[in-house]
Amino acid sequence: MTSRIGVAVMGGALLLYIATAVWLAVMFLAVGTPAAIGMGVALIVIAPLGAWALIREMQFGFAADRLGRALDAEGGMPEAPAELTPSGRLRREDADAMIAQYSSQVEASPDDWRARYRLGVVQDAAGRRKDARSSIRAAIVLSRTRP
Repeated sequence: MTSRIGVAVMGGALLLYIATAVWLAVMFLAVGTPAAIGMGVALIVIAPLGAWALIREMQFGFAADRLGRALDAEGGMPEAPAELTPSGRLRREDADAMIAQYSSQVEASPDDWRARYRLGVVQDAAGRRKDARSSIRAAIVLSRTRP
């Protein structure tokens, strides 16, 4: 629930940022000097780019959360080993074995979103964020085509 509150706060902050950026862009354009016009145009371009990036991240987060809740309800989430690092990550020796195990499940059934999602969860717990996001993104795409 706290993550949803965080998303709502970020969404509100984004709306405030866009309103302020548009207002400042109009003010800069009204000044009419080349530097002010350049800053106004930059604000008009940067604000929608920021909004687009935040919206894409929110879509990813909501979709990943939906799949995670569905997989957890099915009892299909990976089991955590008994020992973790103090930061809550997998120990290196456990991480390599678990990633190999879940990678082989993905290879065995490449169209199964559940296998991809489990691999992403394990990669994230191992600290491999880029790989985890890629695996979870693939799971989201697969879940839309094969429920």
